[in-house]
Amino acid sequence: MAEKSVIEGKDSDDPKAWKWVIRKRVWDLMEARNIAQFPRPVHHRIPNFMGANIAANKLSELEVFKEAKCVKVNPDTPQKQVRFLTLNGGKRLLTPQPRLRTGFFSVLEYSMLSADTIKEACTSAGVAKYGRPIGLEEKLKVDLIVIGSVAVDPKTGARLGKGEGFAELEYGMLRYMGAIDDSTPIVTSVHDEQLVDDIPIEKLLVHDVPVDIICTPTRVIFTNTSVPKPQGIYWDKLSPEKLGQIRVLRELKSKIERESGQKLPSGPSEKLPPTARRRR
Repeated sequence: MAEKSVIEGKDSDDPKAWKWVIRKRVWDLMEARNIAQFPRPVHHRIPNFMGANIAANKLSELEVFKEAKCVKVNPDTPQKQVRFLTLNGGKRLLTPQPRLRTGFFSVLEYSMLSADTIKEACTSAGVAKYGRPIGLEEKLKVDLIVIGSVAVDPKTGARLGKGEGFAELEYGMLRYMGAIDDSTPIVTSVHDEQLVDDIPIEKLLVHDVPVDIICTPTRVIFTNTSVPKPQGIYWDKLSPEKLGQIRVLRELKSKIERESGQKLPSGPSEKLPPTARRRR
């Protein structure tokens, strides 16, 4: 409790400070209880957890997964089995390049792969090797979104990621492309200890992405979320620092400004959060 009050006091002027309190509590708990799995420590990551494959298998049993032809899955380690089950089930896998630093999304299909390469294709290196890079002009329909989480509220569907905002930007870009809409289901897989009850939905930002379904190693939860889904990219929330990290967003902004003849707004400057460090 003392540490929590220090954090809150230190960042009391930061509207996102409460999110970091919850993230740190979950990351600390997962490490302390040895729920965390490689890569560790899990701080500043979508944390890998014991039972991730079991949660993934439960996810694959959902009707929305069975019926989906194209599934967008985050590139993090705890969702590796989801990526495998997507490809192995003959579905199209859409996955972002990590931190969007080298491009945008890559598409992989079972027909591109062999029994020997499918598991490799579920890794970041494998996506780069076997995937087909796409741009914002690609015409596609995504039937299901699988998203990683640090913490999620099963009663409201409110979710916290690792704090870098990439899931929100990926969602916004898919909305811009017309690949998804409000009806596109959003599913997350987490450990039961990542379920929380103290995410205040009134403090969520317009670009925060809620989830419809939560899969843990022990259960499936339908949240019936009432939290609105983002409608696109909110340029007035996007800091110059974040925009500077992501080439595809800079290109899109220039394109829109060029075609409209109007300058898009920019968000306030920010100090970007730290990225994960791996123990040697």
